[in-house]
Order: sequence, then C-alpha cells, then structure tokens
Amino acid sequence: MAKANVDQKLKRLRAWVQNYEWGRSGAEAEVARLMALNSGAEIDPNKPYAELWVGTHESGPSVLVDDDEQNVGLTLKEWTEKNPNVLGAKVLEKWGSHLPFLFKVLSVGKALSIQAHPDKEMAKELHKMNPNLYKDDNHKPEMALAITPFTSLCGFISLHELKQVLEDVPEIVQVIGIPSAKQVMDIQEHGGAATEEIKSALRSVFTQLMSASKEMTTNAISKLKTRLLIERQLRSLREKEELVLELEKQYPGDIGVLSAFLLNYVKLKAGEALYVAANEPHAYLRGDCIECMATSDNVVRAGLTPKHRDVQILCSMLTYNQGYPEILAGLPLSPYITRYLPPFDEFEVDRCVLPKGSSAVFPAVPGPSVFLAFAGEGTFKTGSCGGIVTEGDVMFGPANTEITITATARELQIYRAGINSRFFHSL
Repeated sequence: MAKANVDQKLKRLRAWVQNYEWGRSGAEAEVARLMALNSGAEIDPNKPYAELWVGTHESGPSVLVDDDEQNVGLTLKEWTEKNPNVLGAKVLEKWGSHLPFLFKVLSVGKALSIQAHPDKEMAKELHKMNPNLYKDDNHKPEMALAITPFTSLCGFISLHELKQVLEDVPEIVQVIGIPSAKQVMDIQEHGGAATEEIKSALRSVFTQLMSASKEMTTNAISKLKTRLLIERQLRSLREKEELVLELEKQYPGDIGVLSAFLLNYVKLKAGEALYVAANEPHAYLRGDCIECMATSDNVVRAGLTPKHRDVQILCSMLTYNQGYPEILAGLPLSPYITRYLPPFDEFEVDRCVLPKGSSAVFPAVPGPSVFLAFAGEGTFKTGSCGGIVTEGDVMFGPANTEITITATARELQIYRAGINSRFFHSL
C-alpha cells in the first residue's frame, strides 16, 4: 500500500530551455517567463528563448526537484528507468521505460526552417547514416496548440492554387523553367486527373525550386522583391505576398522565400491546434504555442535556415498531399477541460482553464501525464497527497493517478500531455 502511495505522488520537474536564434527575445517570450518561474533563472533581455522541453529526450532532459534526497537531481528518464511501474504496464510494453512523447512550449519570433520529420523507417536510416545530425531513430509526428495568435506554413496548396501561383509569380517559373510550369498548367482539374499525376507534377516543381543554384535563387528573389515593392504602391498586396516580403527580411536570398508560395498559410487563434504527420512540409512563423510530439528531435531542413540542409532527402521523403490542413478546436471533456486528440498513439493534450474557486478532475488513466501550470495558482490533490500549484510549475503524474485541481486566488490555466486515450481503447 505504501508503495502505491509513493507511486501516485506528483513529481515536480525542472524543465529544459533551448535558446535557438528564432526564439523571442528576453521577457517577450512566454518560454523565458515560464523558465524563470520554473527554475528561478534570470532572464537575459538580449537572449532568444525558443523552447521549453518537458520529457525524457536526452537533448533536453527534465530533472526531478523538491523530492526526497534519493531522487533530487535525477533526470526524469533515470527516475522512470528505476521506477518503470509509474508508466503503466501497457505503455512500458509498447515504448519501454521512457516517455513516448515530448511536451514543449514554443516562443517563435522569426520563421523556423521549412522542414519535415521522417517516418520511423526513414528515421532509422538517417540516424544510422548521420547520428550526429539525426540524433535518434524515432519518427516525430507533432501537434501545435496556439496560446497566442499563431501562424505557420503547412502542407501543399491545392492544384487550383498552384496554377494561380504559376500565373502570378513569374519568378518561380523563371527558376523551375517553362516545361515544368506547363506540366502543371496542362493538368485537367475536372477531367479526372490521377492523384499520382498531380503529385508527380508538384514533386517536380518543388524539387527543382528547392534545388536551384544560389545565383539563380538570389536573382529571382531580388526580382520578386523589387516587383512587389513597386506593386505595393499601386495595390494592396495579398497576405502571402506580404508574408514573403517579411520572410525575405529574415532570410535574404533564401529559397524558402519563394517556396512559401507553394505552402498553405495557416493562422491559428488561441485554443486552436494543428497536427503535422511525418513527411509533411511545414514552418512555424510567429507566436506562442504548446507543442507535443513523439519523443524525437529529428528534423530534415531545406529552407529558411542557416543550419544544415538536406534538400534531396526532404524532396524525396514528402507525401506531396495537397489541401488545407485540419484545424482542431478540441473536444470538451468537462466545463473546464478541452482535449486535443491527434491521430497518433503517442500523445494527446488537455487544456484546463479554471475560474477562481472552481475544481476539475483529471481521471486516472493507464499511462503517465505531465502537467504545466501556464498561469494562475491553485491546489492539487492525489489520494492522500496534495500541494500548491502555481504558474511555471511542471509536474509528472504517474499512471493510474486521479488528480483534482482547484483554482484559488485567480484563474488557473493548466496544460496536460499524456498517451493518446485511443491507444488504450484499441488494445
């Protein structure tokens, strides 16, 4: 009985921060605010704060704090390896003694790279081929849940929109050549064009664009910029045109400026979520979000980045599916909790907003959970254990633990990540 009681105690964690150059500076970043509250570290006003990590990934491990002397300073991975029962039997059997998901907060000040994440088979190949660059052999499906208005590029535009781009943006035709553009323009949209024909044409256009020489790219982007700045004097530019001018300021002469025309421009309101499957192109642009993914840090980049690019690998791995991505509004579980369920076994995310004086129950589930108190303060109770929860707190909840949260002095906002509940129902 005593053992079960220990297992059901929430463990407080110190989260890891990544200071990538695309992050927001100093106190502008939600990541910096949460870091200071979580660890007591000072915020450097001149430093970018990009990602707060909670999980067992070795590139950014969470560490146990405020616990018995035996455990303080252990990474969460070390502790779960010593206490595998906290993950639950079904999770342990499927994924072993670490969390299968990685939970993050992102503060995006400038566009991230145009990228895709490999599926499991490709991840194993890339890790074997270049372990210094691709540091694990896992896939990385992911979901972004907007905290503030959040913008991204995600997935390829439709055939109809692609034809419009080739008509309106001569600089792209200049790079890919008239024969490739004609191949797209000749596809009969209403004549039962085969999906593979459309994908093949799109693959050809995108690969030629991303593989263009530096000289050709620089020349085309210079012409694009000059043309749009002149046209801005005569008309209101379209959203995508304004966007590419902003991207050109951030990454002058980068092929990603042109390829942005081929991707959907997605704008999320706070509380809306977007999921990204393996082998789908995307780039987060601006805003703050909760991000959850399978435990991996594998990224194949090809544009809008000073980092290493694997253009040929990226172009070969993409699905070339077209159309606007699905936006998740979440499923209400209770008056205060909304659940976001992507089609991936590894994770789901709950958003809990509790008015002052209200309580919510997170039911016991067969897998582990992590909790982040984003704003406000309150109390928590698990069995005979309890305590204070305040913004910046990060906690690990063992499997089969019911947790009651109450907002005290003011509204409390908490995010929970756990194994996708569909995984347990499907067994």
